[in-house]
Amino acid sequence: MSADGPLRGARAVVPCRACLSGEDLDWLGGRSVSVALDLTTTVEVLPDGPQAPGGTSDGGFGNGNGSGNGSDGGDWARQVWDYLRERLHGLPERPPAVRVGSDAPAASGLSSSTALIVALFEAYLAALGRTGEVDVETVTHWAYHFEFLVFNGGGMDQVAVLRGGALLLEGRPTGLPVIRERALFPEDWTVLVVDSATAKSTGDHIRIVRAQLADGDAKLADYLATADAASEEVWKALGAHDLDGLGAAMGRAHVAMRDFQAMSTPFLETLRDLARDRVGQPLKLSGAGGGGALVGVCPAEEAERTAARLRTAFEGHPDVRVMPVRAAGPRV
Repeated sequence: MSADGPLRGARAVVPCRACLSGEDLDWLGGRSVSVALDLTTTVEVLPDGPQAPGGTSDGGFGNGNGSGNGSDGGDWARQVWDYLRERLHGLPERPPAVRVGSDAPAASGLSSSTALIVALFEAYLAALGRTGEVDVETVTHWAYHFEFLVFNGGGMDQVAVLRGGALLLEGRPTGLPVIRERALFPEDWTVLVVDSATAKSTGDHIRIVRAQLADGDAKLADYLATADAASEEVWKALGAHDLDGLGAAMGRAHVAMRDFQAMSTPFLETLRDLARDRVGQPLKLSGAGGGGALVGVCPAEEAERTAARLRTAFEGHPDVRVMPVRAAGPRV
């Protein structure tokens, strides 16, 4: 299977991430805040098993990006393998069979597709016995470049899921954003994920914003300035352990997304209103593209009770799911 012999069995587990502020700023320039979540994607390379044409033997996974790359991990598995073959000597043409599973809702703005791509890179490298020769910086650049070729977007997701923890990032027009600060997300806080069950379309969104940037759209400039300021407030609230301040700053980030860039939808606004009016829980859209998940933060000791109250508030929308999720710690 490789230049050094048959592939061994290997397994990679990668978290997803929530964006607390600063969507698109990872490539527009400006600050954004992410936190890794314990909603994980797992890729298992099956040892010495039959090779599947698409590289996947079982386990489905939605790519979540409107990319047309299929509804399971098969196409991504093949494409990541081909990407590795261009960079590592001695790999066979066909990828090994893998098993894919994920806790994260697909097409939700939680970077589930990036988690899958990173997990494929990590599992393949482990199965090849070549993890030691490819460091995390290289994997981060590979995962970013791989997705950039498809979506022309930024690198927040790759940095967030590979590094873990809470990150303050400073975006750049090209290349990966810079990690300005890292922190542990407070252990006594829980992230509430509200899956709206409405898919987003990242590719379409990025094309629109790229056109705005080329045209010098004033709304985009206003969004960048407002979202950047919100990110500063979000990061300060995290550092000060100020939950009320965090909710207010995330709310300002959401309003900027909605009012300047039309990233929200009437249905997402309905869910936000219900959460605020009936539960007192502020929520923010995570990710761009006109759909996906809303996220909020509450005390860990109140997470189950708050989630139950949110489910009651959303009873008229049976497809909506509420998931209390722990933050994932640093990976490297």
